[in-house]
Amino acid sequence: MRTQALLSILLLCVLLLQARGGQRSQRMNQKQPPPEIKQCEKRPKIYLCTIPCTDHRECQANNICCSTFCGNVCMNIL
Repeated sequence: MRTQALLSILLLCVLLLQARGGQRSQRMNQKQPPPEIKQCEKRPKIYLCTIPCTDHRECQANNICCSTFCGNVCMNIL
C-alpha cells in the first residue's frame, strides 16, 4: 500500500513537470534584453534607409543595426 502511494505521488510529479514544460525549457525561454542600438560610425548609403532594423539579429553576418539620420539600418562593420 505504501509503495502504491509513493508511485502515485511520483507519477503525479512527473505529469506536473511535463505539463509545465519542465525546468529546462523555463531557463531557455528567458529572454535577454537586446543590446543597445548605437549611433553609426559612418554615414550610410541612401539605399540602406529603405531597409530598417530594430535588432542586431535582423542583420546579416558582419552587419550591425545602428542609428542614422533615416532611422536604424544594418551597416557593415568591416
